[in-house]
Parts: sequence; C-alpha cells; structure tokens
Amino acid sequence: MIERTDHGNLVTLRLAHGKASAFDLELCEGLARAFAEIGASDARAVIVTGSGSIFSAGVDLFRLVNEGAPYVERFYPEMVRMFLELFTFPKPVIAAVNGHAVAGGAVLALAADYRLMAAGNGRIGVPEMLVGVPFPPSVLEAIRFAVPPQHLQNFIYSGRTVTAEDALRIGLVDEIVAPDDLPARAAEVAAQMAALPAEAFALTKRQLRDHAADRAKRHNSEFGDDVRALWNQPETHARIRDYLAKTIKK
Repeated sequence: MIERTDHGNLVTLRLAHGKASAFDLELCEGLARAFAEIGASDARAVIVTGSGSIFSAGVDLFRLVNEGAPYVERFYPEMVRMFLELFTFPKPVIAAVNGHAVAGGAVLALAADYRLMAAGNGRIGVPEMLVGVPFPPSVLEAIRFAVPPQHLQNFIYSGRTVTAEDALRIGLVDEIVAPDDLPARAAEVAAQMAALPAEAFALTKRQLRDHAADRAKRHNSEFGDDVRALWNQPETHARIRDYLAKTIKK
C-alpha cells in the first residue's frame, strides 16, 4: 500500500495502492501512520511519489458510493485529519509527481513544501466541483495556500486538470523533470532541504502555515458538518455515479 525506502536521513514513501493509489480509509490511515513514524524518527526529509504513470487519482469514489453513508462517516474524518497532519508536518516534504495527480492526489502534492512533476502526459487538478462534492476545510486550505491567488478561483471552480507545463506556468509545481530523472532530482532537493537547520525549518514552516491550519480547524468546526452531510447525500452519490459513468467508464 505504501512502500517505504530509507536512504540515510531521507525517507521515500511510494504510493502503491491498487491501480491508481486512490484514497480510501486504509490509505489515509496508512499515510497518517507513516508520517507519524517519520516525525518521531531521525529522518530529516520525506519524498512522496506514486507508481507507474499515476501519483494518485484521489478519493476512491467507487468505494464511497458502493458502501455509502456508513463508510463516509468513517472515511471522511480520517481523510480530513490526514491532510491537515501532512500540511503541518514539521519536516520538509517533497512531492515527486510521477504522473496523474487528481483531486486528493493533487492536494497531496500541493500540501508538500516542494513539488516536482514528471514531463509527459500526466495531469494535475481538483475536479471536485465537477464530481459534485464540496472541499473539506483542510483540503481547501492546502489548495488556497499553494495556488497563486490570481489562479485560485478558476482552478477550483473549473475543475480542470492541467499538463505539467501549465502547472509550472501557474505555480502548481516548482519544476518539471524528465521521468527517468525524477527520483534522483527529488532526492537532491530533499537532501538540500534536509541540510537546513531542523528547528529553524520547523518554526518557519509553522509561521508560514499556521494561519491556514488555524482557519482549517475553525472552518471544520463551522462548516465540517455541512460538508460531511453533502458527502452523504443520495443526490451527491448520484452525481458521483454520473461523473464516473462519463469519465472512468466511458
């Protein structure tokens, strides 16, 4: 599900969960557990990447609609907690986006401190509005933090996915790298960030991100029940099925 490799003080987490490393309850729990273990270790930086041509396809929508409200009630809070913990993780996180990063996959990349994307056919974006589900507060704040303000609303409302070149142009990623060079370049960036003084980095990251994290927590109190309720509605599940019929099964 998550393959961990240690190289000195660097850790690589490779998502290898089914065909598309889609987020389900177990993957969210696994990521939270992996980051907790890394946080308590001597590791100085983390690289997150995917398998094959997919970084992550986002939430496992098939499982969500098949298992319905009881599953959503277990999955939704775990997903919210996991994304907030990743966003506030005190050590450097480098996203090596090896291919498609869609919805939650894009959010996982955007929550990182540095983002590299492989050249090629991979696309990145958050089509939640097209799917018909609202953004959990921790997810929305990670997007708001990473996406330049002049592109934020269109990026969210349009639901479009973009190529690596467009992602670099609008500031979603920091570099485009040849696919074969992605692991080595990610390790190079991770080593550079790992060499920074750890306490100073952690404090600086808190200063940069605490406002967004606090807003996510506050908005989760204000809007979290409404968001989860929409995720549970039969009408939402019908829209998801329609979206899947038009895309995945077309």
